[in-house]
Amino acid sequence: MKVLTVFDDAQAAAAGVLRTALAARGEPFATDVEVGTKVPTTRVPEQVWRYVMVRKDSDIPHPSMANSRVTLRVTCWHEDDDQAHDLAMLCQGLLLVHSGPVIRGVRPGTGPLPAVDDVSGAPLSTFTVLANIRPRLA
Repeated sequence: MKVLTVFDDAQAAAAGVLRTALAARGEPFATDVEVGTKVPTTRVPEQVWRYVMVRKDSDIPHPSMANSRVTLRVTCWHEDDDQAHDLAMLCQGLLLVHSGPVIRGVRPGTGPLPAVDDVSGAPLSTFTVLANIRPRLA
């Protein structure tokens, strides 16, 4: 009989890592940052906000089920281009040094790349990382 192996939610795990790590940082651009897994619903030009969104773009389990390679996309909105970039660089670094019960290791993917939110016009910066996800016996 085959062993039932599953992988925990990499998207939620990465959001949790960033939420905890950013709360402990002292950089001015990292204060009062909200972290989530969905696009903010209130994206109006008049509102200034600091938001980090983590989304899973792909999930490729190894045939042996000993590992899953996940592409995580992180998008950082901020008050201006420079702070959006700085926040994205910090988030990328925080993920690259992380190793925990769900995410065992992370490598850089693409970015950070600057962009503009199509609804609010707010500056943002986005990047991807490749995360190795630890299996769990179910």
